[in-house]
Amino acid sequence: MADAKREIERKYESDDSGLPDLTGVGGVADVLDKGLVELDATYYDTADERLAAAALTLRRRTGGSDAGWHLKLPVAPGVRDEIRAPLSDTIPDEIAALVRSRVRCAELVPLVRLRSARDVRHLVDADGALLAEASVDTVTAERLSGGGGTAQWTEIEVELADDGDPAFLDKVEKRLRKAGVRPSKSPSKLARALEQTGGRRPGSGRRAKPVTAGDHVLAYAREQREAILGHDPGVRRDVPDSVHQMRVATRRMRSTLRTFGTVLDRAVTDPIAAELKWLAGELGVGRDQEVLAERLITLLETLPPALVSGPVHKRLTTWAAAKHNSALGHVVAILDSARYLALLDALDTLLADPPLRKKAAGKPEKVIAAAVRKDLVKVSRLVTEALDESPGEARDTAIHEARKKAKRTRYAGEAAIPALGGPARSLAKSMKSLTSLLGEHQDSVMARHTLRELSALAHAAGESAFTYGLLYGREEAAAAEVEEELPGLWRKIETGVSV
Repeated sequence: MADAKREIERKYESDDSGLPDLTGVGGVADVLDKGLVELDATYYDTADERLAAAALTLRRRTGGSDAGWHLKLPVAPGVRDEIRAPLSDTIPDEIAALVRSRVRCAELVPLVRLRSARDVRHLVDADGALLAEASVDTVTAERLSGGGGTAQWTEIEVELADDGDPAFLDKVEKRLRKAGVRPSKSPSKLARALEQTGGRRPGSGRRAKPVTAGDHVLAYAREQREAILGHDPGVRRDVPDSVHQMRVATRRMRSTLRTFGTVLDRAVTDPIAAELKWLAGELGVGRDQEVLAERLITLLETLPPALVSGPVHKRLTTWAAAKHNSALGHVVAILDSARYLALLDALDTLLADPPLRKKAAGKPEKVIAAAVRKDLVKVSRLVTEALDESPGEARDTAIHEARKKAKRTRYAGEAAIPALGGPARSLAKSMKSLTSLLGEHQDSVMARHTLRELSALAHAAGESAFTYGLLYGREEAAAAEVEEELPGLWRKIETGVSV
């Protein structure tokens, strides 16, 4: 069974002079010599180094206290989540699943072997509590594929203790710099090994600054493709907000393909957009449920105890937990499906050989602005139609349609910011305000639908349905408030936005 650990560490170049004295730095009362550890790690990747390109590392390591399989996922500079599984001869299924969106049908093969002699020191405070582990690693790297090659170096590594304050590492670094020690130019041992044994340097394939309309649209599309892939492991691990972020990236990618049809040929992109809509819908099963459960439980907690009749809280939390577990299993099955992997392949193909139209070579100030304005006109029409409807189901539907179009226009505005600057930023901000307001209305619609279902279940079980009716009334009032606020907000947007 795999477990996870947040790893916060910094690496430094070493001239073999060893570790400077760190006593007194940031509360370090003593530096304990923990001896020498021999580590032997084999790193796996595809033949074209897909994991390395995404700053992921997958290794099988022996020696030390954590021998086994380790997958490191980037979180931020110097911060990674390390997923661990017990030592075995083959890659554990739970580890393989976390890199499936990157690897797909390719084979994972031994790429590099790293043998390290690790001289370990524990930095402890006056109570003997661990603040960080500092080590001097003497590393030998051997390329196992791609023509071979070897390399040797020595580095210093400082890893923060669990639940430690990252500011402590700043104090340690200040002392190290004072002693002439400098941060490593490579983010990881694997990155350095690949560079020094004949592999490509991570980040060496960076693209030129966007110039044309096509450049800008493709740059934004690549960001969204990378976000989809980047959040895939978090969704599988049930990391909070990961489903939401992956769904947003999916919608942004779809909106890009639809909004910028004058740049990318929709005859080619429409089938991909349809698959993105499918994926967003599947991800929404869990996300919508999560938002709805949180909303209803929060609303219930605002009621005076005297107005809560029957086991309402228990029924809500039980319903939410059951829905969450069901949704998680469903979403993971989707991410393991051939259809999802085929979509990822289609995105790669699209971005590698984009179906550019004539206007893709045009000036972004004209081409991108025209596309964004077209979306804004559609939002205006849908908001006007919603305001013209009488309160009720028809207005609810019209507001929902306006919200979807406003969200697409917001994403278009975000995509246009690098090209258009302030006007696009203003548009995106305005559309965010609009979608937030209209989202509150849609959440109320969905909440009332769920409350009717839960009320019926409670009644059938012989429980009082009074509280569900009270919550329904409050949700109805919340929707009415949105409908009253919408005309004023829309007038403000119309007079303030210019793209």
